[in-house]
Amino acid sequence: MRAETQTTIETIRKSLALLGQRMDIDTARYRLEEFDAMTEDPDLWNDPERAQKLMRDRQVLADALAQHESMSQELQDQIDLIEMGEAESDSEIVAEAEAALKALAERAAEKEIEALLNGEADANDTFLEINAGAGGTESCDWAAMLARMYVRWAEKRGYKVELLSESPGEEAGIRSAAYRISGHNAYGWLKSESGVHRLVRISPYDSAARRHTSFSSVWVYPVVDDNIEVVVNPSDIRIDTFRSSGAGGQHVNTTDSAVRITHIPTNIVVTSSMKSQHQNREIAMNALKSRLYELELRKRTEAIEAQHDAKGEAGWGNQIRSYVLQPYQMVKDLRTSVETSDTQGVLDGDLDRFMAATLAQDVAGKSRSEAQAEG
Repeated sequence: MRAETQTTIETIRKSLALLGQRMDIDTARYRLEEFDAMTEDPDLWNDPERAQKLMRDRQVLADALAQHESMSQELQDQIDLIEMGEAESDSEIVAEAEAALKALAERAAEKEIEALLNGEADANDTFLEINAGAGGTESCDWAAMLARMYVRWAEKRGYKVELLSESPGEEAGIRSAAYRISGHNAYGWLKSESGVHRLVRISPYDSAARRHTSFSSVWVYPVVDDNIEVVVNPSDIRIDTFRSSGAGGQHVNTTDSAVRITHIPTNIVVTSSMKSQHQNREIAMNALKSRLYELELRKRTEAIEAQHDAKGEAGWGNQIRSYVLQPYQMVKDLRTSVETSDTQGVLDGDLDRFMAATLAQDVAGKSRSEAQAEG
């Protein structure tokens, strides 16, 4: 067996071992048995919300165990194929098995990183807000490009994407947009995207074809579920209703259905512009609770956040990533220095490499901080 192949096998084994430790296989199996016992309770569906959450949690656990067992079995299968191919001098079988091992190594590494998503709200759904910065049409167009990028990323992962509100730009793009992205670990993966994103390109809106720099901000915060209690004092909020525009022409929605809630102590403002005012109030209140919870999370991790913020370049707020389309092609994360020349792939939603690197750096920073505190 080639030395390179042996290295790949050892890498996969280490990833699977770490994944098993973080998951705690024995505890996970015991917990799954508990879930199975609870699902047999005939009164379970008397509380549909509790039942649905229990079934989701059970499925997440079952999937994690199945994936670990499946990858372990695939590793052994490919090793057996290589040994058989070498015994029979069948280079084609060996090559196919080696390619499969490389793909397995990538999947195992991703699952190992995903196992780090063990924060209090990492498993939750998430709200994602995008706002155009200064720069008029250029920044509005860039905000729309970012919205498309995140929607593509979420859809590739099988997440559900719901547009909560959108404010169009005057000529093109969007001034702002808010989404709810639903799926296991949606917040855990997307939380690293909060910050300012910078675009450099030849402007399609400039008749002189000059190079422009645009900025847009992204804000990610978790959807608060039943496991997290956030109390909002009614005297601390102001609720306003306003008209939300529809598709245009005679079909414009002119009712005061959109809702804006302002949290006076923090000046946090959330909006929802769905068709139902009652639905908007509920959505906006949930978003406010999530923003307040996210604010508390940031206070808890202020030291780590400050460490990352210091690595950004001076500019429009906390700049985290640059997307350069001219005079060369490059996307670079300013916190981790991860970069790629595949700009189109990134704009089509290929963001996992950036998220994984930031997550690993966060975990390493947290471990160092805890070690220093103990010392």
